[in-house]
Order: sequence, then structure tokens, then C-alpha cells
Amino acid sequence: MNIKVYGADWCPDCVNTKNFLNSKGVEFEYIDITDNEQAIALVEQINNGRRVIPTLLVDGKTYTNPGIAGLMKIIA
Repeated sequence: MNIKVYGADWCPDCVNTKNFLNSKGVEFEYIDITDNEQAIALVEQINNGRRVIPTLLVDGKTYTNPGIAGLMKIIA
């Protein structure tokens, strides 16, 4: 499973997402969008012009702020 998490360190939902995935031993790549114009553009493209984080890219499929329940379904 190839997981990329787009987020920011100041975002509580992003921190929760990272902590949950780490606690389950799930490998993922974390991309901080704070000063990354390319990542910001991708997040805005996925979310119809809105900068919603965390945004996850999992095996080519996107998930916008799925929450813990959504993450459990994604990694199942």
C-alpha cells in the first residue's frame, strides 16, 4: 500500500492521522504543504480549489480528512 499524507505540523487532524498510522505500523510518506507550492497545488486540485488537510493519496485514490474511522477502513 502506497500512502502519502499531505498536511501541516500545526494541523491537529494531520497530527492525529500521523499518530494513528504510526501506531498501526503503517508506512507512509508525509508531505508538509506549509512551504511547498507543488503540494499546495495538488491538495487544491484534489479538493476543488480548497486547501483541506489532511489529504491522503492511497494507491492513486484520494481521501480528504478521513478521520480515524475512515483511516481504519482505508488500511483494512
